[in-house]
Amino acid sequence: MQIFNTVSEIKSVIREAKQNNKTVGFVPTMGALHEGHFSLAQRAKSENDIVVCSIFVNPTQFNNKEDLVNYPKTIDKDTSALKAIGCDYVFIPEVQEMYPSEALLSFSFGSLEAVLEGAHRPGHFNGVGIVVSKLFNIVQPHRAYFGQKDLQQFAIINRLVIDLSFQIELVCCPTVREDDGLAKSSRNMRLTKEERNIAPLVHKTLQATKTALRNTKDVETALEEGAKEISANSNFEVEYLQIIDRFTMQPLSGQYDSEIPTAICIAAHLGSVRLIDNIVLE
Repeated sequence: MQIFNTVSEIKSVIREAKQNNKTVGFVPTMGALHEGHFSLAQRAKSENDIVVCSIFVNPTQFNNKEDLVNYPKTIDKDTSALKAIGCDYVFIPEVQEMYPSEALLSFSFGSLEAVLEGAHRPGHFNGVGIVVSKLFNIVQPHRAYFGQKDLQQFAIINRLVIDLSFQIELVCCPTVREDDGLAKSSRNMRLTKEERNIAPLVHKTLQATKTALRNTKDVETALEEGAKEISANSNFEVEYLQIIDRFTMQPLSGQYDSEIPTAICIAAHLGSVRLIDNIVLE
């Protein structure tokens, strides 16, 4: 495995790989890697000749500067793990390498970003759009891999690929969970022991909402049942719990229509940590 810190270096080795008719799979990350990230890299390994992972904590997507400062950094551990699973190239640029000057371009994703994460994190998806565009232009992969846990982000990036005509296949991989249901996340490292013990309530709330939706066929009733589940513990501060069309990201209401591609999404604060999760109804 080779590690590169500059755009010119990573572009050079990928150009050579493509000249040798190698397919390239790409997994963009912000580090503090866990089994969810590794599952993406392993999927990429199974479907491509070359696997490239990036580790870059992108400052433009943090609307909360404290969150940026506190984001966990475990580069040595991350690179050792990526080497063990067969990653070929790791791209770890400094901020100055990715942003030699302030980015003036801005993205608007319309109704896709007006809800859920976009509503609660102003400017977040603009930052995602900028950095992902940069990374796609640098790596120019055949396929790029993302986790379902960031469902709205996947919808945003899919729109980016369509509107900017990137010749890249996007692959959305299932959320990897702990045995108690908690979605794997870099932010879990910041949970205290007590918080970690109750954090699975986020996933239980999604499951309770899903059960109520299937039983009652009514969106509002299902959301009320889900809210009861998580409000039973006063340590959580819920930002949103929504039943949505998982392609448009728009909230649903009224009678549940199983023909609509549906997901249930939640964001909640537990202490200083903001947890997000979702489940997709097949």
